[in-house]
Amino acid sequence: MQKVSFELNGEFVELNQLLKLVGLCDSGGAGKMIVASGDVKVDGKQELRKTAKIRAGQQVSVGDVRITVVDA
Repeated sequence: MQKVSFELNGEFVELNQLLKLVGLCDSGGAGKMIVASGDVKVDGKQELRKTAKIRAGQQVSVGDVRITVVDA
């Protein structure tokens, strides 16, 4: 499993934007399609809300990639 750490510079980041910012897709629109496919989990639970607010301390999984969100 590939582990990625993302430094959060605000209160939250939208899920589709997070996928773009860590390089899993080329655009926010592509990120929305990944979320809609049902392949994204937040803290172990499937997340279908494309603009779900992801905060520091949460973990996002897509396939074999795990993104840990940390405070900057």
